[in-house]
Amino acid sequence: MKKNTVMFKYFLVISIALFSCQPMVNIEQSKQEILDADQEFSNYSVTNGMNEAFYAFADDSAVILRKNSYPIVGKEQIQKLFSKRNDSLFTLSWQPSFVDVANSGDLGYTYGIYKLKTADTIMQGTYVSIWKKGADSKWKYVFDSGNQGLGKN
Repeated sequence: MKKNTVMFKYFLVISIALFSCQPMVNIEQSKQEILDADQEFSNYSVTNGMNEAFYAFADDSAVILRKNSYPIVGKEQIQKLFSKRNDSLFTLSWQPSFVDVANSGDLGYTYGIYKLKTADTIMQGTYVSIWKKGADSKWKYVFDSGNQGLGKN
């Protein structure tokens, strides 16, 4: 009986040591980093065009879902899709409304409102982006989707 008690205490100490070795994640800092990445993504779209932005901020395994389209999978496929479209006649920007992050601190999401401005119209819609923190500590989107329909200004 005494041997079982010693073994139990041994495993308990080892288990506590193993679980306490996990690094602490500052969730609020991670949320702010994701918000900053999302806003930088939008600013880049305004400055450099939507096509470049969606390539520059994509993770290698990113997926984009669009209306009437199969999923666009992978950074290179995203570049092919957007290189076929002229983005010089409009400006796409967005503002995140919400952010959350996993307790692990390496995966999160944002959603918000986007604006597509042409010379005479502003169309709005909603979007969601899922973000992944890379080995280089930079946040890249791994999923993006948007919905039209908030009307025109």
